[in-house]
Amino acid sequence: MAITIDPQAIGPVDVACIGFVGDTFHGEIVPALKELVDSEVVRIIDLAFVAKAADGETTALEISDSDIAAAFVGFDDDQHDLLSEEDLQLIADGLEPATAALVIVWENRWAARFAGAIRNANGFLISQDRIPHQTVVQAIEALESN
Repeated sequence: MAITIDPQAIGPVDVACIGFVGDTFHGEIVPALKELVDSEVVRIIDLAFVAKAADGETTALEISDSDIAAAFVGFDDDQHDLLSEEDLQLIADGLEPATAALVIVWENRWAARFAGAIRNANGFLISQDRIPHQTVVQAIEALESN
């Protein structure tokens, strides 16, 4: 059952596609994600798994469509099904054989108040970038070597 989200009160929303070698996911992903949800740092809006077998066959499972959903107790209440079957098939088609991906759409609840304040002040986002982890590591290492 989907809940109603006030579009004026929602925080920034991100989507990520996280790749994995093989078609299995390690057990530490669910507890780490659940911790973020339980602490209200994020709200999961949509969550799916896609895979491409070694023979090229692709599969896509939305969390509510699979028996994996039992591991994500409480997440399906916030689902809004933003990822279409076509979106998931495009992602699966783009995977290398014998790989899988977690596709996740989440609201950054920690930033909702700030984002609302910007909207109330007639502000708007001009640009936003995420700095890749390896770039941050290299910058820190360069600073430490000076």
